Amino acid sequence: MAFVVTENCIKCKFTDCVDVCPVDCFHEGPNFLVIDPDECIDCTLCAPECPTNAIFAEDEVPEGQEAFIQLNADLAKQWPILTEVKPPLADADEWNGKEGKLDLLEK
Repeated sequence: MAFVVTENCIKCKFTDCVDVCPVDCFHEGPNFLVIDPDECIDCTLCAPECPTNAIFAEDEVPEGQEAFIQLNADLAKQWPILTEVKPPLADADEWNGKEGKLDLLEK
């Protein structure tokens, strides 16, 4: 079972999770991160490091966000691997906690 990045990461893109990941399973898009389910080793280290509480175990993804399971798998195949910590997006704090951001996801 893999971990999944969900909606609250959109337009935030904090990378604290990347710093603690023992494998290279995070991939970076323009305004979102995803986890490659084929690389994730279910170590549980990333979820508590996420300042936006956007990372969940696959079987604990919040109701209504189940589409992010497949979205992570699909986008991980398209986006480059992220192995280093980067600054969050400039207005990340303003977007943290806002709902309905899926339409804002840049692919």
